[in-house]
Amino acid sequence: MPCLFCKIVAKELSSTIVYEDDKFLAIKDIFPKAPLHLLLIPKKHIISVNYLEPADKDLVGDLILLAKLIAKEQGTAESGYRLSFNIGKDSGQTIDHLHLHLMGKGQLPLS
Repeated sequence: MPCLFCKIVAKELSSTIVYEDDKFLAIKDIFPKAPLHLLLIPKKHIISVNYLEPADKDLVGDLILLAKLIAKEQGTAESGYRLSFNIGKDSGQTIDHLHLHLMGKGQLPLS
């Protein structure tokens, strides 16, 4: 059974998409922890950072550069933003599909 993010990528479930290209999708987090809280999702299903292969290094680099672009487009690049990967259940990862949190537009708690 496909994961939640795979269903969103396949347009089987709706979500608020703020960016899409052939490799990535960026959506609004439905439980935001900041005024701006987006999830940047590779379309390729990878469970987490622990499952990355050497062949995925360009994908991860492109994901970070995409975060930089979206932060600028969303108006938070200058004031600051946070990028975060949760890896595994104990870190708070609730969906087994690699995704990068982009949070900004306000003072973020240190944690």
